[in-house]
Amino acid sequence: MERKDLFAEVESMEENIGRLYEQLGQLKRQLKTLLEDHYKLSLENHNLRERLQERGEKGDLKEGKTNPIGEGVDNLGRLYYEGFHICNQYYGSMRQEGDCLFCLSFLNKRLGGKE
Repeated sequence: MERKDLFAEVESMEENIGRLYEQLGQLKRQLKTLLEDHYKLSLENHNLRERLQERGEKGDLKEGKTNPIGEGVDNLGRLYYEGFHICNQYYGSMRQEGDCLFCLSFLNKRLGGKE
């Protein structure tokens, strides 16, 4: 094999590796999204089952009682501390790096704090 042919083959392999690397990156992003969605749905399913069980035990469904007003804020706080954004910028996505100032500001407003 001549040097020219060898160099062309190496360049071809390099291009193929680059395309494979791009595809791998796309698959990783898709997998991350799927895992986040799965986690959110599993958590939501678990919480809904607990809520239904609690209401069934209390008889709330039979008597037609409504939720207390502050329960929505409590639920948002719980979601935040379980690792999800509750701010309008990133609502529903998982928090990756520590606390979110937008979320904390939102919670502070809803809980009657001063800014």
